Amino acid sequence: MKSFFKSLSAVLTAASIFVFSAVVYGNGYFPDEVNVSVQTAEYSKGIYSIESKDAVKASSFTNSDSEYKATLKAFDMFPVKKVNVSSVKRRYVGVGGDVFGIKLYTKGVMVIKIDAVDASNGAQSPARVAGIRCGDSITHVDGSVLINTDDFISAIENSGGKELALTVERDGEKLEVKLKPTVSESGRYRAGLWVRDSSAGIGTVTFYDNENMVFAGLGHGVCDVDTGKIMPLSGGEAVKATVTGFYKSSSGDPGELCGVFSETALGGLRVNGATGVYGTLNHISDAKQVPVALESEVKEGKAQIIATIDGNGPRYYDAQITKVYPASGNEERNLIIKITDKDLLAKTGGILQGMSGSPIIQNSMLVGAVTHVFVNDPTQGYGIFAQRMLETQDRYFAARKQEAA
Repeated sequence: MKSFFKSLSAVLTAASIFVFSAVVYGNGYFPDEVNVSVQTAEYSKGIYSIESKDAVKASSFTNSDSEYKATLKAFDMFPVKKVNVSSVKRRYVGVGGDVFGIKLYTKGVMVIKIDAVDASNGAQSPARVAGIRCGDSITHVDGSVLINTDDFISAIENSGGKELALTVERDGEKLEVKLKPTVSESGRYRAGLWVRDSSAGIGTVTFYDNENMVFAGLGHGVCDVDTGKIMPLSGGEAVKATVTGFYKSSSGDPGELCGVFSETALGGLRVNGATGVYGTLNHISDAKQVPVALESEVKEGKAQIIATIDGNGPRYYDAQITKVYPASGNEERNLIIKITDKDLLAKTGGILQGMSGSPIIQNSMLVGAVTHVFVNDPTQGYGIFAQRMLETQDRYFAARKQEAA
C-alpha cells in the first residue's frame, strides 16, 4: 500500500508539473486578442480552447461583429489567461493560383549603392558625406518631385556643383539632407549614387475580392534585389502572365518560374507591403468563391496549395501544415507548409520562386498563402494567414475612404 501511494504521488506530481507547464506555455504562446467566426463561435488549438459558455454567448452574434472577454483554458479545465475575443462575420473571396506579372514603379528613386567618384582631387563620396544610405528613397530635389532616375541624373548633372536639398524617406520617416555634387574626371557632376526607379517580376495571385474590386498576391512585399528593402510604391500595373517553364529546386538552390507578360491588364497596383501586393481589379473575377479561415481555424495537418507551374493554369497539390505560429510577430511567417504531392515534387523539387502567393487550402477554406521557400529544403516554406492579408486590404480601403471624405 505504501508503494502504491508513493507511485500515486509521483504521478500526481508529474501531472501537476505538466499542467503548470501547459498553462505557462499557453500564456506566452497565445496572443491577447483572438477572432472567432460568428457562425461557429469556436476557438481551439490542441489542448487549448475558449470555455464553452463564452462560445455559446458568441453564437448569439449572427448579424454583426462583436467583442467580449473570455477565458482561454487548457484541457477545457485549467485557466490560462483572459483574452479579448472578436466575433466576426465570415468573409468569402475568389481563390487565386494564377500567375501574374508585376510592373512596379517606386516613389522617387531608391538608393541601391553608395559609391566613390573619381575626381581631380581624389576619390570622393558626396552621398556618404550627406548621410544617404542604401535603401533610402529620394523623393524630392530642391522641393521638386522626382519621377524617375532620369530626373535625378539631370538634377545632379545640371547642379553646377551647387548644394542640393534632398527629401529622403527612410524606414517610414522623412529626412532633409544636403548633397553637394562633385566634378568627376569626365567633367560631369556626380553624387556617388546608384539608384533604381522600377522593378518587374512574376508572382501568384492569392485571392480576388469582387465586392471591393481588389486582388491580393505574393504574401510578402516586392523587395529590391540589391538592398533587400521593400520598394516604396508610387504606382504600377499587374498583368496576366503565362508560365513558359521553370528551373527545378534543389537543396541550396531554390528554383524559379519563368513566364512572359501578356498585354491583358489585371489591374493597377496600389499597395506593396509586408503582407503582399494589392491592387484594383479591372474586371470582376469568375474565380471560385471560398470562405476565408480565421487564424484560430488554421490547424497542423493536411492541406493543399494551388499553384501554376505550366501553361495549363492553376492546379491543386497536396501539402501538410507542419507548424502554426498564432502569436508570431513576423507578419508574413505565420505557418510552415511542406509539399507532399509526389507529382509536384518530381517536377519542381518543391516550392519555386514565383509561387509566392499560392493559396493554401484546408477544410475547403482559404487559410493562407505561400511566402518563402526554405533554401536548404525547398520541399518546405513559410506561409502567411489569409486573414492577415484580408486585414491589410481592409486597412487600405479604410484609408482610401477617409481620403475620399
